[in-house]
Amino acid sequence: MPEILLKAEGIYKSYDDDNGGSPLQVLENVNLEIAKGTITSIIGSSGSGKSTLLHILGGLDKPNKGSVFWGNKDISSMNPDDLAGFRNKNIGFVFQFHHLLPEFTALENIAMPALINGQSIKKASDRALDLMKRFGVADRRFHRPTQLSGGEQQRVSMARALMNNPQLILADEPTGNLDDANTQIILDMLFELRKLDGVSVLLITHEKKIAERSDTTLEIKNGTIG
Repeated sequence: MPEILLKAEGIYKSYDDDNGGSPLQVLENVNLEIAKGTITSIIGSSGSGKSTLLHILGGLDKPNKGSVFWGNKDISSMNPDDLAGFRNKNIGFVFQFHHLLPEFTALENIAMPALINGQSIKKASDRALDLMKRFGVADRRFHRPTQLSGGEQQRVSMARALMNNPQLILADEPTGNLDDANTQIILDMLFELRKLDGVSVLLITHEKKIAERSDTTLEIKNGTIG
């Protein structure tokens, strides 16, 4: 049996209605397991709760009820500082909208997680440049995000996600804003991460043809995984 890297048990999530109405139930009794060294896709239509689930699995949000376990550690019960440190060391994020810091260069954006983790500027910069070479954007290292194309920004985002050698990459619609050519390039790079880096990948998508490349595909409907 493969080792379970991450497990969610009984996840419920709702948000209060700003107008005073009934709370909006987004996730309801979600249970799942992510095995080490695997690629898992979660598919679902817009508004099905898949991005909310990814945020909870990655420790960016907390459930109203339920737990997320990393091994035997319940990360959903951690305090904010410990959780931030845990995320930085163990999880890499790739989002549809990149979330690159506009005032920093591409190389500085990539190096940021290692700098936050206490690594020296030289060591972090060397690692960032190596990743930029791997993702084919080394010639853009001194460019700021607004000077990069959408595909280049996503490659920088992927390099940043790998900066601290995470065990898990969480990718939320990473090709949602890209044309067909860049979509294929980014997907090929994303699916190579397991082979080249030994990481597990959880991919959120609404496209079945993308999910079909995964080891496991889960579908979320109305906040529940069937």
